[in-house]
Amino acid sequence: MKRCKWAEDQFEDYIKYHDEEWGVPVHDDRIHFEFLILEGAQAGLSWSTILQKREGYKRAFANFDFNKVASFDENRIQELIGDPGIIRNKLKIRSAVTNAEAFIKVCEEFGSFDKYIWSFVGNKPIVNKWKSLKDVPATTKESDALSKDLKKRGFKFVGSTIMYAYMQAVGMVNDHTTDCFRYRECT
Repeated sequence: MKRCKWAEDQFEDYIKYHDEEWGVPVHDDRIHFEFLILEGAQAGLSWSTILQKREGYKRAFANFDFNKVASFDENRIQELIGDPGIIRNKLKIRSAVTNAEAFIKVCEEFGSFDKYIWSFVGNKPIVNKWKSLKDVPATTKESDALSKDLKKRGFKFVGSTIMYAYMQAVGMVNDHTTDCFRYRECT
């Protein structure tokens, strides 16, 4: 089975992520919050590092329940800074709490984070036709606009490159290469 080149010769969970999750449209706010945390944690690191710590993040961040994460106090933040199951970067950990608070405000304003986020792509996935990984951009005008709006709303670790990776992860953008079996399934 032909996959995107980045998913070849990887460990089992990485291949499973490519085959079953990456590029599949998400409409569940808990999963949206999960990917905000994970993509922000990835900044400066490899996705394989984050995937290997995914269960640690799930445990540490209350199964990605944004209401619970928004209530984390300083004692809980300090515990997380010492947790080897996650990336122990205090700025990234604090941003998860800040982002949970901002996430709740977006849900209140728009009815759900899902309604808000999908508006940046006209409520349907952008399907690209890349032949090679070298053709895939790091940012787009949509990720630029999303990043700018999230920052205005108080979110952290949401630069345009991070947001483009997020958009790919939650299926707002289908960037499977045209020779990948998932490209054909997603179009």
